[in-house]
Amino acid sequence: MSQKHPIVSITGSSGAGTTTVKDTFTKIFAREKVKAAFIEGDAFHRYDRTGMKAKVAEEKAKGNEFTHFHADANELETLEGIFEEYGCQGTGRTRHYIHDEAERAFHGQEPGTFTPWKDFGETDLLFYEGLHGCAVTDKVNVAQHCDLKIGVVPVINLEWIQKIHRDRATRGYSTEAVTDTILRRMPDYVHYICPQFSQTDINFQRVPIVDTSNPFIARWIPTPAESILVIRFSNPRGIDFPYLLSMIHNSYMSRANSIVCPGDKLDLAMQLIFTPLIHKLIERKIRAS
Repeated sequence: MSQKHPIVSITGSSGAGTTTVKDTFTKIFAREKVKAAFIEGDAFHRYDRTGMKAKVAEEKAKGNEFTHFHADANELETLEGIFEEYGCQGTGRTRHYIHDEAERAFHGQEPGTFTPWKDFGETDLLFYEGLHGCAVTDKVNVAQHCDLKIGVVPVINLEWIQKIHRDRATRGYSTEAVTDTILRRMPDYVHYICPQFSQTDINFQRVPIVDTSNPFIARWIPTPAESILVIRFSNPRGIDFPYLLSMIHNSYMSRANSIVCPGDKLDLAMQLIFTPLIHKLIERKIRAS
């Protein structure tokens, strides 16, 4: 961690809703006049789309499953190195993974490829959003470099529903293809994604209050109003729970470190919780400069 050059990390699996959290932080940064450098977890995939297909086929021939959740499918050493460089010097580099035709039109590259690495200058903080922002393995410890670590963790059936609908709508995949991906990723999800949520400072878990028993035939994603939100703080010291409960209507504490509130209060809850935390990071940065 660095006082001069703080790092905020948002971690969640594909379809978890990390983009929604990123959008909220973007609003906070704009309102509070905080200049942030943004990097995406997809930028640190080890293989482009063609190379990943070849690697998956190679591992399958050996009887193994290999997915983007696996540590070896990503350049986590590079990610940790950039976090370390930013923490020390306030500089770093990133690139972009081209997902679809819309991104090809913007970047001028084929889907499934990476843009060139590009340096970013000094900013107020670094913001990461992706799969491995709190990864800890026998080779890397990404989590140790982050000043604020946030997990986005819908209950598993909801996460699957969100992924199926997103991949069908924006990437043109069939339900069967997305289901196959979910099944292949389960071992890596258990071993590489879940453990990160024990490293986070705050977890946001959305729980639907409608029937999601069979996520593979669900016609609609449960709306925020059809959900509750569980917010867990790893260290509740310094958190003004009475203030949060008074500001978030119909919220209550389920444990000494957890708040439950209506799902449609997600943006409000994040604004109330994260704004003072960002202020603290920036104030600490100013004092250390």
